[in-house]
Amino acid sequence: MQMKLPRFAPFFASLLAGLLITLLPYGNVFARDASGLPVIKFSALPLEAQRTIGLIRQGGPFPYDKDGSTFGNYEKKLPQQKRGYYREFTVKTPHLRGRGAKRIIAGGLRQPPEEYFYTADHYKSFKLVVE
Repeated sequence: MQMKLPRFAPFFASLLAGLLITLLPYGNVFARDASGLPVIKFSALPLEAQRTIGLIRQGGPFPYDKDGSTFGNYEKKLPQQKRGYYREFTVKTPHLRGRGAKRIIAGGLRQPPEEYFYTADHYKSFKLVVE
């Protein structure tokens, strides 16, 4: 005798699979900071993003002309701050000729910055980097 599944079972199965595929690469994805942003451990970042943060901490040199430019937070996905608080830096993407979509956004008015955010999808989503 064959068991009949509820008609909504395929929907939930595909939803769960999509969430797992989206969330697994980011380490502790269920943790959130006070602003509601998901967090990612520094050690869970792609190696290229770790290197970019290393360059930021040592003050450069940076491989792209636009690295260090002001990030306006026009998408309003990061906590609101005064203009100039956020700066953006390109994360190299292996086998890609251009800058790609990955960025580290450094926040703070001092060097080194006080906080770092990672986006893999060109500002559509952000994760707060924690040690």
